[in-house]
Amino acid sequence: MAQPEWTSIFKIKTNDLPEEHSWRLQFDDNIVPDSPNSGWKQYIRNTSAWFKCTSCGRGWPTNRVMVLFNMRLTEREGVVKVRAFRQKCKKCCAAPMEKPTITPENIDILLENLVKKIRIKCYNEELGEAPKPYLALEVKSPHEPAHCEACIGGYCTRV
Repeated sequence: MAQPEWTSIFKIKTNDLPEEHSWRLQFDDNIVPDSPNSGWKQYIRNTSAWFKCTSCGRGWPTNRVMVLFNMRLTEREGVVKVRAFRQKCKKCCAAPMEKPTITPENIDILLENLVKKIRIKCYNEELGEAPKPYLALEVKSPHEPAHCEACIGGYCTRV
């Protein structure tokens, strides 16, 4: 995941939040679904992405990448922890888990939905609108739970 891209889009998206709070994005591969630390709120979305095996070079698209956000607002600062779940190549025996490459358009959609959720969960705003859907990729093969970090961990998304 190109973190500077996420950070710059997040900065733009959080411009409309109350000025007295500064928000920052933090990548954390240790957060897990359904168990945020005390004071943190959770948000989960699916998106599409590309993966590339570092062992054999094979690439594949998927419309089933789970992205987990944990958010917290203290007196002056808001923090969002992000984890995009990985997948491994189905062709290689000892394939490593690979990080997804999410398009800038889908990062934008994820973060737009996230900021709406921040407004609801941290500022108690009533927005009442459904999340914006991600831009799907053309995928020729089905999702493979045996090669998906979220599925293997028992976190298969319910969104």
